[in-house]
Amino acid sequence: MAKITFVTRDNEHITLEASSGSLMKLATQNGIKGIEGECGGVCSCATCHVHVPEEHSAKTGEASEIEKDLLELSDNVQDNSRLCCQVQITEELDGLVVHVAN
Repeated sequence: MAKITFVTRDNEHITLEASSGSLMKLATQNGIKGIEGECGGVCSCATCHVHVPEEHSAKTGEASEIEKDLLELSDNVQDNSRLCCQVQITEELDGLVVHVAN
């Protein structure tokens, strides 16, 4: 199980546990404010935009070109932006913190 903390725009810290699926699915199933996942996780809407702190970027890896293209259309984009539908939960994500961008 990986413990993942979502920090909402209201600075609420919500820690959840999971062993599989995407960060987006975990967030939407648990009502994380600001993570909509309108496309269902197929990387076509950017409603699951998060910021990954630099110290955790190695855990999540780099965004794909398609993901980067979608992020360019989003508000509040930073170098550490990711679409959480594209981050799959593994044991290596244990301790991950992501900040909701929307």
